[in-house]
Amino acid sequence: MLIFGIVLGLLILVLLVVAHELGHGIVARRNGVVVEEFGIGFPPKAWGKKIKQSVLGKNVLFTLNWLPLGGFVKLQGEHDSATKKGDYGAASYWVKTKILLAGVAMNWIIAAVLMSGLALIGFPKIIPNQFSLANDTTITSSPLTTVTVAEGSAAEKAGIKPHDTLLKLNGIPLDSPQTLQKLTAKHKGQKVDILYTRGGVDSTAQVMLRSDNSDGRGYLGIGPGQREEIRATWSAPIVGVGTTMQLTWVSLEGTAKIAWDALKGFVGSLSFDQKAREDGNRELGTVSESVAGPVGILGVIFPQAQQAGLKQLTFLTAIISLSLAVMNALPIPALDGGRWWTMTIFKLLRKPLTKEREEAIQTVGFLFLIGLVILVTWADVGKFTQK
Repeated sequence: MLIFGIVLGLLILVLLVVAHELGHGIVARRNGVVVEEFGIGFPPKAWGKKIKQSVLGKNVLFTLNWLPLGGFVKLQGEHDSATKKGDYGAASYWVKTKILLAGVAMNWIIAAVLMSGLALIGFPKIIPNQFSLANDTTITSSPLTTVTVAEGSAAEKAGIKPHDTLLKLNGIPLDSPQTLQKLTAKHKGQKVDILYTRGGVDSTAQVMLRSDNSDGRGYLGIGPGQREEIRATWSAPIVGVGTTMQLTWVSLEGTAKIAWDALKGFVGSLSFDQKAREDGNRELGTVSESVAGPVGILGVIFPQAQQAGLKQLTFLTAIISLSLAVMNALPIPALDGGRWWTMTIFKLLRKPLTKEREEAIQTVGFLFLIGLVILVTWADVGKFTQK
């Protein structure tokens, strides 16, 4: 199942990146820029063939390459300073903008379409006030379960384990994490009866709740979980697009927070003060838990989603497609957004963006991305080996 999940995840990631690059190629061709090559995977080349007539134009070289990590499109005269007819560099500022952002638009549209389809059958509510239309929305909740059980906690001592379904506390139904929190706070320091289900068998555990929660671990010591699903009918396309727009903003906010926390953590870890170093290392640890690279996505996230079912896998695909759109829109050199900002800044400064300058800027951005991938992959390996 693990291997199947990894292969499936790799296939989905490649398809999303190929769709991104196809967006660049189609818009380039429609605006008079020559597409020279469209590759699936990265070199070295395994197979290639020139197609006389295709959606990307005439005599385009289509290749399959040995490194299955995405894809690429090669345009004629890709440097901003190129001047020949059919060169990317010879196109107008507006045409270059459309070409650079076409990949972002393609991934965003894929996310919106998948979200719209899922809205018809129900998709997870993952943020407060998630977009929906009140007169055409049904929200259903799954039973309350234990996601985590803290070591040495009251729950662990009573025999409660992860994935147990919690039913009642002292005879009162547990219909939400908020209900559980209120009841455990009400009976703190007391012995309570918790009715739960494991493997289809109901059991009752007598639990002595903690009397203090100053560490924030809860009086019971579990991490509760409950899935809520939003379902629509005629408004499914509206809900899908609205949710995608909402999650785009949430993704931008989350990316900014992660970047800020990483910067604070890095600066703090270099401090001469021991407490500041400890706080900095804690910040970096939090950041590493918040992000996932290729190893984390393929080795942990996709296998788990694949085991959860087609609906969860489709939802994860939509989220990753949206993440690709957001990341490529950021002003990071070597990514689409970075190339657009570089081009725009030089245009505003009325300075020529020479081939040498552009290559230097993109090289710095590429090295930054490689360093980031290495750090995230290192953290992913730790997560993977713990599974």
